[in-house]
Amino acid sequence: MQSSFKKPSLAIAIACGVFFAACNQSANKSTTTMTDSTASNTTAPKLPPASAFEKTIDGKQTHLYVLKNKHGMEAAVTNYGGRIVSLLVPDKNGKLTDVVLGFESVEGFENSKEPYYGATIGRFGNRIAKGKFKLEGKEYSLFKNNGPNTLHAGKPGFQAVVWDAKQVDSATLELSYVSKDMEGGFPGNLKVKVTYTITDDNAMKVSYEATTDKTTVVNLTNHAFFNLNGEGSGTILDHLVQIHADNYTPVDSTLIPTGKIEAVAGTPFDFSKPTTIGARINTDNQQLKDGKGYDHNFVLNKHDISTSVATVIGDKSGIKMDVYTEEPALQFYSGNFMQSQNVMKGGKKDEFRTSFAMETQHYPDSPNQMSFPTTVLNPGQTYRTQSIYKFSVAK
Repeated sequence: MQSSFKKPSLAIAIACGVFFAACNQSANKSTTTMTDSTASNTTAPKLPPASAFEKTIDGKQTHLYVLKNKHGMEAAVTNYGGRIVSLLVPDKNGKLTDVVLGFESVEGFENSKEPYYGATIGRFGNRIAKGKFKLEGKEYSLFKNNGPNTLHAGKPGFQAVVWDAKQVDSATLELSYVSKDMEGGFPGNLKVKVTYTITDDNAMKVSYEATTDKTTVVNLTNHAFFNLNGEGSGTILDHLVQIHADNYTPVDSTLIPTGKIEAVAGTPFDFSKPTTIGARINTDNQQLKDGKGYDHNFVLNKHDISTSVATVIGDKSGIKMDVYTEEPALQFYSGNFMQSQNVMKGGKKDEFRTSFAMETQHYPDSPNQMSFPTTVLNPGQTYRTQSIYKFSVAK
């Protein structure tokens, strides 16, 4: 397994499918028009207006930033929660499709029953058992927001703060935030920087960096909710998924890893070959019952940033997403807790299993499970990791 703290890669060589798209260039906060090939009408949806993201929250100003590459792939990101609001990529017919669920305004994210849409997750992604962990002989208590456990750092969590933002160029946005000592119960003043970049090979690259003045734990990720047929296009159960993981970490009834690492072979968790999400999701399997579907940590096979660890293909759009990461694991979530409680950008509700997440990460509950790869960050160290979501068209 790889350590949490790595030297930056000297180069990123991504081998993937050839991708052709028709697009434009220029980065600003203006409204942009695109076509969603899976829409039932001929009206082209639009990026949310920048004005809908202008608000003061906790004394800080929120904005919407638009990133583009030279081929015209676009992303809209807000500094409220460090969120990916929209991600526009061409489908098999060259028509732009928004593959990320989000809201038309910053108020939509503020008031959402699901708090993590598109968000940067920290200080610690995934679950920590019973909201507690010990570090250097001292026990720390966290906010419990997931039954008896802490999920995605509890409260406030990075999804609920306003980040300082710097648009470096038309394709790059830097977000920074200082999480103060004991914020959410975690020790140390943690200085965090997250960089979103749209690369010219049609990928969204997310780079994370953090330092601390006290020994702490860190596990950063992004929680984009994807539908490769387009937001509002219906269920994701016919999406094809392949995950390069021979093992996963089974969980208890509260979705905390048991500590075991088990083979996926012969189970519904075997995505070593392309398989639709829905093919085995209703299998009579206790793990699937406890997770209400897939909500599990996959232990990735040996890889580096140039090796795809997972691939997803939209059955209607033909859009292919390859995931690359320096992290040792991937949380695959099949939208099991979506309950039609929110109206998304396109006017459709977030119905049951109409999106999925691929959260690159260290293992859940690592601070309490010494056999798992460490998430400890010490003063003088720099936490660095990166993940890439690359888009093309399936052949």
